[in-house]
Amino acid sequence: METLKEQYQKEVVPALMKKFNYKSVMQVPKLEKIVINIGLGDVKDNPKSLDNAVNDLTSITGQKPIITKARKSIAAFKLREGVNVGCKVTLRSGKMYDFANKLFNLALPRVRDFRGLSKNSFDGKGNYSLGIKEQLIFPEIEYDKIDKIRGMDIIFVTTAKSDEEAKELLTLLGMPFKA
Repeated sequence: METLKEQYQKEVVPALMKKFNYKSVMQVPKLEKIVINIGLGDVKDNPKSLDNAVNDLTSITGQKPIITKARKSIAAFKLREGVNVGCKVTLRSGKMYDFANKLFNLALPRVRDFRGLSKNSFDGKGNYSLGIKEQLIFPEIEYDKIDKIRGMDIIFVTTAKSDEEAKELLTLLGMPFKA
């Protein structure tokens, strides 16, 4: 079975060059990085939740996350500047393609009533964002060992110049969009 990176080289690049009439292989958009972020609202009440979120993200991605801190104080949320508010991982090259393959083929089909991802979540510059409501869809997470169901944001950063190019790239890589 070929990896997603090999599939990109063999199938995706020629298809994109043909569709968008690129002169050089270097013009073809590619996946630059995938950023996975877990924001925690209950860190102040439950400091152990940050450790559990870090452990979940480490087991899902195979890479240790960095802890994100609040940039400014917001009194309404009882939040001070510099307080831990979440964790994030930036995946590149091999781990990025492995994660994307696992997400498209294992995790997303496990979502209840899954009919495909929205085509409207592009940002206008060729990047795609999606939110997941629970970490249980990943096979590495054991149901008995979690303390709380947490969601996460996953951002696919591409070198595409437009949303149309990025959508075609992600479709050819296997992202399940709604029909």
